[in-house]
Amino acid sequence: MSNASKGLTTHPVASTFVDQREQLLLAPYAMHSSDSLGRQHPETEHAYRGPFQRDRDRILHSSAYRRLSGKMQVFTGEMGDYHRTRLTHTQEVATIARTIGRVLGLNEDLIEALALMHDIGHPPYGHAGEDALNECAAEFGGFSHNRYALVIVQELELRYNGFTGLNLTQEVLAGQTSRIDKNKSGLHRLLEVQLVDAADSAAYDAHDTDDAIKLNLVTLDDMSHLELIRSSLEAIRRKHVNLDKGLLRKATVHYLVNQQVTDLVNWNRSQLEERMFSSSTQARDSDFVIGPSPELIEKKKELERFLYERVYRHPRIVRVREAAQSRLKAMYERYRQRPELIPAHYQPRLREIGVSRMAVEYLAGMTDHFCEQTYAKVFID
Repeated sequence: MSNASKGLTTHPVASTFVDQREQLLLAPYAMHSSDSLGRQHPETEHAYRGPFQRDRDRILHSSAYRRLSGKMQVFTGEMGDYHRTRLTHTQEVATIARTIGRVLGLNEDLIEALALMHDIGHPPYGHAGEDALNECAAEFGGFSHNRYALVIVQELELRYNGFTGLNLTQEVLAGQTSRIDKNKSGLHRLLEVQLVDAADSAAYDAHDTDDAIKLNLVTLDDMSHLELIRSSLEAIRRKHVNLDKGLLRKATVHYLVNQQVTDLVNWNRSQLEERMFSSSTQARDSDFVIGPSPELIEKKKELERFLYERVYRHPRIVRVREAAQSRLKAMYERYRQRPELIPAHYQPRLREIGVSRMAVEYLAGMTDHFCEQTYAKVFID
């Protein structure tokens, strides 16, 4: 049955080139471009780029994506310039997810589009900023960076005549929508969507470890009792002796990533071989979820408990978090009291959604540095 006969507003069927390539490379349970439900606004199909590749490119060229370079992951710029930003984290997630997806025969274009979009709605100051804006927005449903990402790509990005937003495929939008409440009962997600979440977890476990050690919040010795770190150190010492601290840290993070990726590949490949899904729909509607093996899950929980207790709650991090939240809340109240301070090109949307929602959206779009500049310029008398 064609997309048109399904009664859906879609793009034409994927080009012959893309369709033939995917038939050769993708597993039956992968999401194929020819099965896409299309876009809200119909567009002529590209001659040699599939719909998910075009989604990836649209996200990559969006203003919101570029702003991720100025948004902190966990650690602030006051602590140096080594650590990850939201942009570098996003790129690392995409790399890990593509690697695993290639082995499993999943759609790499869709995976990359989902990965590049997954954090695009994050406000300044990481989860501290999100928590502050969630408090500010409590009276109208709270703030979620996953929900705000959909607002960005459907309403705020202005790049085309005739419609607002990026006009992404239904599969990418549905994947992002599923991130809003991952514990929702009856949630059915494509394998590509599930994989990006697994890659996200692998990336931040490894790279938050790397950044925390580099920034002297903890030492490698402090973490050596953790099973994932211990096994990484053992593997390194079998191959190398007398590594300096810097090289030992880098090698440990490399092994930490490799352990997780290898486990995800081996475990999920064996599970998929047993299940023998014949289509992406069958896989999506099953109880199967891409994730680590049961053994690795326990090891990751141990590491994540340590990071939460010793890193995310470190006094230096807490001080930065509290200062950032105080700043955002003060700015939110000032914008509510004086909406004329919000730039003129946002005023039409302000009249459409109200000053409180507009204040949250405006703050959420800021980079860390721009937020600090704006606070100093407008809010300090």
